[in-house]
Amino acid sequence: MKTRVISAIIAMLIFIPILIIGGHIFSLAVYLLSLIGLYEFMKIKGEKKEIPSFIKFISYILLSLMILFNSTKTGLQFSIDYRILCGLFILYLIPTVLYHDKKIYSVNDAFYMIGGVVFISIAFSLIIIVRNESLLLLIYLLLISIMTDTYAYITGMLIGKHKLIEEISPKKTWEGSIGGTVIGVFVSVLFYHNFVDPELPIYILMIISTFLSVLGQFGDLVFSAIKRYFGKKDFSNIMPGHGGILDRLDSIIFIILGFMFFISII
Repeated sequence: MKTRVISAIIAMLIFIPILIIGGHIFSLAVYLLSLIGLYEFMKIKGEKKEIPSFIKFISYILLSLMILFNSTKTGLQFSIDYRILCGLFILYLIPTVLYHDKKIYSVNDAFYMIGGVVFISIAFSLIIIVRNESLLLLIYLLLISIMTDTYAYITGMLIGKHKLIEEISPKKTWEGSIGGTVIGVFVSVLFYHNFVDPELPIYILMIISTFLSVLGQFGDLVFSAIKRYFGKKDFSNIMPGHGGILDRLDSIIFIILGFMFFISII
């Protein structure tokens, strides 16, 4: 627990000033996190089958292009250049023929990497895009994630008895999930109403925040399922006591993806 708390404090001391400053510094920081996230995504697959070095190399290139292409966007809009998208399929699928050995690189590996690169690039690009649009809006989304995760853990530790999905995440409970959602929604709604847009009806804001809180918990479970499939507890140990970048950002990634559905409302 001590290690976990110290790691969290250090991370906040680094991240909060960068979050406040925003601009190119924030975009660069998120870009670097995305590279680490991609590294973790490829590394965990190496537990069962190592990805060829050439595929790793083009993965970093394509991820960089997609994120940098969106890093200066204004307005809550994400786009992928069709040339990058076409190149992505070509560069991943042609090597399945050139290697002609499924023990080295197969179609399954190609689509694993296509899905991973697109997913990670979209998720981290959206973090940058939301920050470019509004610091307060990003704080609102972060509050949903942080408060839900924190109080789900506390509530589950204090009164948790009924397992949520034991096969995927043995420690998560229904009590913890409900407690995390209640506090996550309460704090985030209070913040949004007072600092972002007091004109938005509370009931709409509560519905949206509840959906995002629950979605964030599903995001946590999705990443946990990936780890269980590959037989790993964490994606990496870059943050002692917390795991890797994907371990820490799993819920906020899904929250931001879900948030994009509500742009026209809020």
